[in-house]
Amino acid sequence: MASLKLSLLVFHQLLLVLCVFERATAQGLKLGFYQRSCPSAETVIKRTTSQYISRVPTLAAPLLRLHFHDCFVRGCDGSVLLNSTSKNQAEKAAIPNLSLTGFDVIDVAKSAVEKICPGVVSCADILSLVARDAVSMIYGPSWDVPTGRRDGKVSTSLEALTNLPPPFANITILKSMFATKGLNVKDLVVLSGGHTIGRSACAAFNNRLYNFTGKGDADPSLDPNYAATLRKKCGPTDFTTRVEMDPGSFKSFDNDYYTIVAKRRGLFQSDAALLDDPNTKSYVKEQATSQKPSFAKDFAVSMVKMGKIGVLTGNSGEIRKHCAFVNH
Repeated sequence: MASLKLSLLVFHQLLLVLCVFERATAQGLKLGFYQRSCPSAETVIKRTTSQYISRVPTLAAPLLRLHFHDCFVRGCDGSVLLNSTSKNQAEKAAIPNLSLTGFDVIDVAKSAVEKICPGVVSCADILSLVARDAVSMIYGPSWDVPTGRRDGKVSTSLEALTNLPPPFANITILKSMFATKGLNVKDLVVLSGGHTIGRSACAAFNNRLYNFTGKGDADPSLDPNYAATLRKKCGPTDFTTRVEMDPGSFKSFDNDYYTIVAKRRGLFQSDAALLDDPNTKSYVKEQATSQKPSFAKDFAVSMVKMGKIGVLTGNSGEIRKHCAFVNH
């Protein structure tokens, strides 16, 4: 009887270990995933990215945004890269994605990898690696990118519309949307720091400048002097002019974003919202005033975490031949 109990105990412990092991490896991502199947893949992808960034450094921001927009809809499965068809409006067709650029960089990188290792490296992994390489090439942080993602076969505009955090979101909505992706409040405030590079069309913030509460006023959470500056750049019906998200520093990946947010000069309502939660506000103030800001290190950590959202691995999904089309 004692030996039976002991056997059952060992059996249950073994099951527990197996469950833990399964959870730990469930995502199937690992560093150097292509080390044997396509050893030069990451080098080729980095070289392609460098060819673009060396000529147009400002491409780093769109490439980072492309990765973010991919991961927040169906996970990091390359679904944002798929074209619409006669029967389906893909994520690209959703209003938040109409301004996405950088698809050509991913396509060229994919083509280069296909020449040396056909049918091996996923578009989802290429997107993750290109985002990392582009940011590091403009002297931003770098991070390890575990690979092994596979490509999704589904992409719908409605899902992009409902899953991507809008620029007019308040802090409650932002926290909720990040939480559904397994990202916490720190990830929210850190990843928002990606706005330290890049520009935005007036359409994303014009509502803050004119008739915000129906009384012909500007958003009270926006610094009045900055609102006046923005009105000179964006007229009431101008939705296409592009404005720097981090004025004077939009080409540099630095902590200056937090300085402008602390001064109530964040371009979007979602930037201003970071001052409406004690935890995010504390981080903003800390990064804005610190002599040794931790933003770069924190960003790298949160990017690795974001890159694992809803990944497809193993036999799930496919390895697309062309990033804009599912395989036939």
